[in-house]
Amino acid sequence: MSSPSAVSGPSGPRRGELRIHLGAAPGVGKTYAALNEARRRLDRGTDVVVGLVETHGRARTAELLEGLEVLPRKVIDHRGTELTELDVDAVLARAPEVCVVDELAHSCAPGSRHAKRWEDVEELLAAGIDVISTVNVQHLESLGDVVERITGVRQRETIPDAVVRAADQIELVDITPEALRRRMAHGNIYRPEKIDASLANYFRTGNLIALRELALLWVADQVDVALQRHRHDEGTEEVWEARERVVVAVTGGPESATVMRRAARIARRAGSADLLCVLVLRSDGLTTGPRTQGTTGVELRRLAGDVGASFHTVVGDDVPGALLDFARAANATQLVLGTSRRSRWARAVDPGIGARTIAQSGTIDVHLVTHAEAGPAPRRRLSLPARRHAFGWPAAVILPVVATVVGVVLRESVDLSTDVVLFFLATVVTAMIGGLAPALVAALGGGLLLNVFLTPPLYTLSVQEPENAFAIGSMVVVALLVAAVVDRADRRATQAAAARTEAALLTSFARVVLSRSDPLPKLLERVREAFGLTTVALMERSGHAGWEITACTGDTPCTKPAEADVDVEIDEGVHLVGTGRTLTAKESALFATVSGQALLALRNRRMAAEATDAQRRADSAGMRTALLSAVGHDLRTPLTAIKAAAGSLRDPLLHMSTADRQELLATVEESADRLTGLVDNLLDSSRLAAGGVTPVSAPVGLDEVVAAALAGGHVDAGRVVVEVAEDLPDVMADAGLAERVVANLVDNALRHGGDGPVAVRASAYGDRVELRVVDTGPGVPRKKRDRLFAPFQQLGDRRAASGVGLGLHVARGFTEAMGGTLDAEDTPGGGLTLVLALPAARQAVPV
Repeated sequence: MSSPSAVSGPSGPRRGELRIHLGAAPGVGKTYAALNEARRRLDRGTDVVVGLVETHGRARTAELLEGLEVLPRKVIDHRGTELTELDVDAVLARAPEVCVVDELAHSCAPGSRHAKRWEDVEELLAAGIDVISTVNVQHLESLGDVVERITGVRQRETIPDAVVRAADQIELVDITPEALRRRMAHGNIYRPEKIDASLANYFRTGNLIALRELALLWVADQVDVALQRHRHDEGTEEVWEARERVVVAVTGGPESATVMRRAARIARRAGSADLLCVLVLRSDGLTTGPRTQGTTGVELRRLAGDVGASFHTVVGDDVPGALLDFARAANATQLVLGTSRRSRWARAVDPGIGARTIAQSGTIDVHLVTHAEAGPAPRRRLSLPARRHAFGWPAAVILPVVATVVGVVLRESVDLSTDVVLFFLATVVTAMIGGLAPALVAALGGGLLLNVFLTPPLYTLSVQEPENAFAIGSMVVVALLVAAVVDRADRRATQAAAARTEAALLTSFARVVLSRSDPLPKLLERVREAFGLTTVALMERSGHAGWEITACTGDTPCTKPAEADVDVEIDEGVHLVGTGRTLTAKESALFATVSGQALLALRNRRMAAEATDAQRRADSAGMRTALLSAVGHDLRTPLTAIKAAAGSLRDPLLHMSTADRQELLATVEESADRLTGLVDNLLDSSRLAAGGVTPVSAPVGLDEVVAAALAGGHVDAGRVVVEVAEDLPDVMADAGLAERVVANLVDNALRHGGDGPVAVRASAYGDRVELRVVDTGPGVPRKKRDRLFAPFQQLGDRRAASGVGLGLHVARGFTEAMGGTLDAEDTPGGGLTLVLALPAARQAVPV
């Protein structure tokens, strides 16, 4: 397979050509063929070098390297092991016309310029160097799963199919499985110790046959693609019978299954030819044939898959032209059609699609397949629905009689033309009310009454004047025309009403899809109610054979689409199915339309999940950044102080007084306390995030909690004014957690509440006890108060004060774990008040 080499532009450098030798398995002779090609070009005077070739110890392959210029490899040290790779720079510096690079799918050693060898080759091609390389079929990315199922070995080194397809030449190096096994047994591929294991596993005859077929089919597809590209480039419309292809045209009518099965047998007898099933749609969206009792699109696709055909749809008002254009574009050699179901009279006027297709087919063989449904197509009734006949037939009798009575009574004062107009009016009204049949009765009956009672000679059925016969005929024609118009108008009105209903239904579905919450369950429930189904489910293919229910409404969903009463494939591997009853053709079309809404709802769900995950990752990244920033600052400060103080204390040349020594020791102790507080807050925050805080609540007095918090040494108790009465009700809390909460609140007030005193007050309100920590500092704007309790947040995010901004976050987490609340409010006169509310303990009832 070959194609012209590409260039980068009119004035740019020429791009090198890539020639690939493709094999079904190791040892088929790809490298041997590549070196033979290199020697052939060298003999023609081409500048050829060997960039990298793996001989794997094969003597005959090594012999071909003699006389060829072999460039040195690049040595890469990886964990103490020396690995060799293609030296791209050396090849570019040498700038040969052709370079041999073996094993295109190889993964380069860590530290190489590129991760894959084909990327190295791409750089050589861009530099204008032709490359000869090799690939095994098991390394093609699209065939990885298939090869694994055949051989049981997962290929870790793969190459994108597009890279191989882009090659200017692909040569298949083929050998029979038996010959390859003999080559293996003779020791021409692997070392002796590997031969038995290889023959018993990977190189089994069945494996080699399957791999060989994969390689042949893959190359055949590429040849076919190249042929189609060439035909397109050359504008060739004539069919080239290089490969048998059978196109079967279906209409969706009841004969479609028969025609498709017959076409499948024709394809098999033609040597397993490709079979393509095509459904022609007119530009108004209607299929070429009646569909009232036919086969739905889903059933046609399923049947096409069952007989091994690919399913296609084309649009065109000229059905024979559309079919033949499709067949010629596919380079089809045979076209299969069903025989016409039109009447003999209709075929006399128009020979039909089959005859016109044969006349225009050219070199394409056309088969007309007979079927049980061949014959006259059902005639469409030109009448109104039966519900209108109840009014039409009485009108057909009464109105002509009324016109006759009026004419007889007014005979002396009106002439015959007025009587004719009355009978025309009776015919028109009857046609509008009852349709065609009652209108014909009214026209014929009115004509007879007009002739007998109002036309001379009176009271006889003879028609002496031509005008009278013309009047009766005109009434019949008027009856036909008016009935046809009214029939069409009634059908259009019915269609419009159905369209309005469908539009309203689709609007309600769209409204559900656009809701903020997960719309899929609600949408499926709406679909189930609208179509009267028992269950509606969205199913996705899981693995190679199983199905997974993504969403479902109803009690007993089916386990796979084939078991459903209605099935629509809304995306590759995604089906909307329903059970309970079989839908009509119109309902099936509406159900297929609704399936698009289900796909949109599914995508919305996945996008919402992805957005939530992205937000979670962003929050995690932001928190990680804030943690590193805060901890990096607040760990460094006390550690620096401790190191400086300790260094001064240990310096033998530094003479200090006792007071100075005590001051340095106090600095060490204070900095250690700050580190302890920081680590405690980090650990507490981690416990809260992991849900590891489990309080042990018991009655405890707030006065005791406050005293313990201030006595812990973590806060400057000298600036704290405590106003907590001892007779306050106890609270239900974990004493240790409550102490940490109060300590953090007081510490936050001391750090950020200015230089004034901090007041701690408590009071009881109903079934709760509130503790207020009041400062008179700058306060916090109302809009920013929620950020107070977020982790790693400080007032205005300033770094003037120490701490990582975890104190209030930990305090609120502990409070909520104990069943309380922690909020912030303004201090009268300025400042911030933190309000801790805990549930009051129940008082024991005295006996």
